[in-house]
Amino acid sequence: MSPGPVMASASFFRAVVHGVGGHAAAPHRGMDPVPVACQLVTAWQSIVSRNVRPIDTAVLSVTMLHAGEATNVVPSHCEIQGTVRTFREDVLDLIERRMGEIARHTCAAAGARAEFEFQRRAPAVVNHRDEAEFARGVMAGIVGEAMALPQEPAMASEDFAFMLQAKAGAYCFIGNGDGDHRAHGHGEGPCMLHNPSYDFNDALIPLGATYWVRLAEAWLAPTHPCPTAS
Repeated sequence: MSPGPVMASASFFRAVVHGVGGHAAAPHRGMDPVPVACQLVTAWQSIVSRNVRPIDTAVLSVTMLHAGEATNVVPSHCEIQGTVRTFREDVLDLIERRMGEIARHTCAAAGARAEFEFQRRAPAVVNHRDEAEFARGVMAGIVGEAMALPQEPAMASEDFAFMLQAKAGAYCFIGNGDGDHRAHGHGEGPCMLHNPSYDFNDALIPLGATYWVRLAEAWLAPTHPCPTAS
């Protein structure tokens, strides 16, 4: 548990490169959107490396690319989707602006037309100092000071961020283990959420339940030290 930013904001984008479909044997008679889309994917990667300050943190990931339905047909359009993660709003503003500019100008240079959408889903998760220290103290009382580790910021996102904008609080993680709980044949070592081999470690349930009970007891205690308690 640590104060300050612990999870990134979540934004999602969708771009469509509109070209002119036709026969794959005569691409010169149309406008193939696929190579243009590939140029966009590559060009967008330069935003983080060349436009965002090196001391700022940002992730731009293209996760979907859809075009065509037949091997002998040049498609009329190509759709690109993905996500952007940052801790700062001004960095997010920069990335959104540059993505739109690159999409429009790259498509125009190739004789295609760009359609670009950018949606901001959740802000960054920012823990409040007093509440984070309070939660850390509760967990340390259960697992010991050595196991209540500082929380390294992650680029994943969580809509609990909206709660923290309305009310002081903190978001914390409980480790998932090293993967030994998984049955044989379901991957080796630890794995992240969304990994096809992910398997929740049921051994964490008693720890998580104990933490929530102790947290409530400590928060409601007459000697509660946190200044925002009410």
